[in-house]
Amino acid sequence: MENNRNFFITIALSVLILVLWQVFYMNPRIEAQREAARIEAEQQEQAQPSATPQPGQQTAADNADLPGGEAPSGGVPGAGGGVAAGSSRADALAASGRVAIDTPRISGSLSLTGARIDDLILKDYRTTVERNSPNIELLNPASMADGYYAEVGYIGNESVGSLPGPDTVWTVEGQPTLTPEAPVTLTYTNDRGLTFARTIAVDSNYLFTVSDTVTNESGEAISLSNYGRVARIGTPKTAGFFILHEGLIGVTGEEGLQEIKYSNLVDDRQIVPGKSQDGWLGITDKYWAVAMVPSGAQPFQPRYAYFDDGRIRFQADYLTDPLVVQPGQSQTVDTLVFAGAKETGLIDAYEEDRQIRQFDLLIDWGWFYFITKPMFYLIDWLFRVLGNFGLAILATTVIVKAIFFPLANKSYKSMANMKKMQPKMLEIREKYADDRMKQQQAMMELYKTEKINPIAGCWPVLIQIPVFFALYKVLYVTIEMRHAPFFGWIRDLSAPDPTSVFNLFGLLPYDVPSFLMIGVWPLIMGVTMFLQMRMNPTPPDPTQAMIFNWMPVVFTFMLATFPAGLVIYWAWNNTLSIIQQGVIMKRQGAKIELWDNLMGLFRKKPSQPAE
Repeated sequence: MENNRNFFITIALSVLILVLWQVFYMNPRIEAQREAARIEAEQQEQAQPSATPQPGQQTAADNADLPGGEAPSGGVPGAGGGVAAGSSRADALAASGRVAIDTPRISGSLSLTGARIDDLILKDYRTTVERNSPNIELLNPASMADGYYAEVGYIGNESVGSLPGPDTVWTVEGQPTLTPEAPVTLTYTNDRGLTFARTIAVDSNYLFTVSDTVTNESGEAISLSNYGRVARIGTPKTAGFFILHEGLIGVTGEEGLQEIKYSNLVDDRQIVPGKSQDGWLGITDKYWAVAMVPSGAQPFQPRYAYFDDGRIRFQADYLTDPLVVQPGQSQTVDTLVFAGAKETGLIDAYEEDRQIRQFDLLIDWGWFYFITKPMFYLIDWLFRVLGNFGLAILATTVIVKAIFFPLANKSYKSMANMKKMQPKMLEIREKYADDRMKQQQAMMELYKTEKINPIAGCWPVLIQIPVFFALYKVLYVTIEMRHAPFFGWIRDLSAPDPTSVFNLFGLLPYDVPSFLMIGVWPLIMGVTMFLQMRMNPTPPDPTQAMIFNWMPVVFTFMLATFPAGLVIYWAWNNTLSIIQQGVIMKRQGAKIELWDNLMGLFRKKPSQPAE
């Protein structure tokens, strides 16, 4: 049993990976599908008894849609602009006056009704790897079935008159186009002598600056609160995977980072953290996000809310403490709105340049960010040098191997010495066959004399596990890996290998079920794992030998569903391990069992003599 201790430890670690995969991958995925079905059923039930809000129609529940529970006049969520809910994009855009948006990386428009940023298309990103596929439509007008928008407004008591809100029609000089070089200014004057001048600027990437100047010509001091919200109509489809957060998100107050799933908010209705002086909040997808950064001039109350009064919608919003403007005076409130792709370098730059607290957490680096983020930067730097993310992953594997070489080298030396000590171990077991205590003592004395660590063989596996998960995280959550090609048929390293052995890698004209999508790279990974395991003696116990033989097959099926980049890493890592282990064993004079084990697979076993 002592002789097989390393083998049992490796088996246990492998089983642990399989269990973790089932618990943290398959089970959450199944649960997410069930939850999505439940939410969809609720939406259908709620849609049947309640009519769709018509243009101009208000309900009592609408007052809860805006922060503070008080909506400005005409504050109808999702039905403003004179078009019925569920309209087409073209109809929704034509229903209100608009200011075009045109930058090097985004296009679209903002609505003069509500001054909403609600029409945004990302020029650099498409829905699929095909070059002619549509660009990503990030934001949509509220009257669409999947409305998604950012809005800034004000709330006050009746004495200040009507304030800018969802249905406020702003005035703009001419029909200018919002560009990084040309901000636009909108104006609105209410019936109580308050004038609002809103300047909207955009940089060359994804950051809008909304600057409101409130001028009080009413003759008396007024008090009003600034609000901002990111609202989303309907329940978005998510990956439903534990490794990634998709939903409402924010960093505010003493609570710091808050990640709220759509399903949790459906149950809780609303989550109200403590007041904050700085921070940000919004809604995030896997690769895209919309977030608002309130002005730091006034403390604000963040909130994450769910509404189902006629239309399902989720909302991240804030409401500042009252702002007092004296007669004849002006006050300016600045709000930042991020709407775009979660590019690591860009997010980090916004955090530093704009002093946005922990804005880098908009990307879900996970609990092990201290491993994941440096690994991303290493891969990204190598990509800039090599020009291909697949090559960068291969180079990263070599670097990781080099970093851990001393430990792995010591481990393989110990394993080689263990093989050389096999005759002595067998002699001890035979000598003390009837006395387990003396057998154990003799074994420990042998280990001490020969300087052998019996569990050293599991260190390479233990080291590989956190690196494996860190790389998985990088491949899965970073947009830089999205649609990143390797060579040949791998056009997206963040997606599974698209080929399958069960249709001869596309030669046969039929599709295969997803669980049979065993592509070329998973097969290569399985072969390298098989060869690595065959470098050690075959366990004498039949059960152990069976596990020994089937483990590469199990891992081949399991990793076939993982991103191709991760499978390429695993196959390359196995190859390097085989070379490293072979060199060390040869130097130590230990026999390499690979060839004998391979021949043993085809060697006819002797028949058992008849009794």
